[in-house]
Amino acid sequence: MNLPAVRDKLLLPKGFSFSATAAGLKASGRADLALIEARSGTTAAALFTRNRVVAAPVEVGQASLAKSKGRVRATIINSGNANCATGRAGIQACEQVCQETARLLGIRPEEVFPSSTGIIGVPLQTEKIILQLPSLVGARESSTEGMEQVAKAIMTTDTRQKQASVSFRSGRSEVILTGVAKGSGMIHPQLATMLVYLFTDVAASPAELRKLLRQACEQSFNCMSVDGDTSTNDTVLLQASGQSGVRLKDPSVREKFTKGLQGVCQSLADQIIADGEGVRHVIHLSIERAKSRDEALRAARAIAHSLLVKTAWAGADPNWGRILAAVGNCGVPLTPARIHIFIGKQQVCRGGMAWPFDEARAHRDLSQPSCSIRVQLGRGRGKVLFQTTDLTSEYVRINADYST
Repeated sequence: MNLPAVRDKLLLPKGFSFSATAAGLKASGRADLALIEARSGTTAAALFTRNRVVAAPVEVGQASLAKSKGRVRATIINSGNANCATGRAGIQACEQVCQETARLLGIRPEEVFPSSTGIIGVPLQTEKIILQLPSLVGARESSTEGMEQVAKAIMTTDTRQKQASVSFRSGRSEVILTGVAKGSGMIHPQLATMLVYLFTDVAASPAELRKLLRQACEQSFNCMSVDGDTSTNDTVLLQASGQSGVRLKDPSVREKFTKGLQGVCQSLADQIIADGEGVRHVIHLSIERAKSRDEALRAARAIAHSLLVKTAWAGADPNWGRILAAVGNCGVPLTPARIHIFIGKQQVCRGGMAWPFDEARAHRDLSQPSCSIRVQLGRGRGKVLFQTTDLTSEYVRINADYST
């Protein structure tokens, strides 16, 4: 059964409406405030950053989900300000926004889920947000155009919006699953500087959604890295309106939905990596013959986070020795004589030593927008496919003056 994500055509799940506006949080004047509403409510599950420093909306969102027992009626998102490292005042600002949103929609504050993204350590200008809430609520619409407005409003250093959809049939009914996301820098496993919102009209319990969401994220968002930095605001929220009338408890529905969710998450992860700050080359890093998947992940992260490796990729330099050195420092008890490395289709290292290869061809492979690199550890059958990137002078420029 093949359920590919559709990037170029958003599908609208039943039961959701969307709106976005400019509240003046971004210096550019672009849209920076978004609302997602489910008129009849949704069941929901969320995953958050594992950074020990967390933003106010992450704390408030976790508490609200617990208090509402996994029920969400509205999601309010601002970009341009992370509302992180802002102390008790930041929590109060977030709660105030949720309370006012709830008042305008006639729902309970714990049914409002907050998110923020942007610069850390700057007080949230709550008055600007609250001033725009009435028009934001009044402008919501059940349309793909409204959904696209949300996808644009949550962007920060992103250069393009990120979105994906799938649909499948169950009897005479259709189930739709759509996701929008933002993310470009501070991208590292354990989620990333990402906000991801997934909407579906299947009927499911919060526990069912939580289990499937965790599985999908482990295979997608947690298998990528742009720069090795873990954000304070990461959030992946999955909401189910139940408006299709199709229940996730049905085994055939569950199978289709699981594959669809994995497809949408993988598509969004691929789009985030491709839009990484300053990225010129995406690397599809395959770690093979590890003792376990966790061991393969440790090796992949060691390579993906090596500045020497990433700068070599930026110059399309087939310097396999840097890859070997990074693997040797991953904390796994490796035997160098069992390690093999491939760039593109060419083997460049065999048994931990140089292997004759066409350097010009390897340079051409690495010069492409994307390139595959395989590393075999010779320890077992564990494997992982990990998405990562080069590190360019453009990345340095973007992040050298981010706050100014």
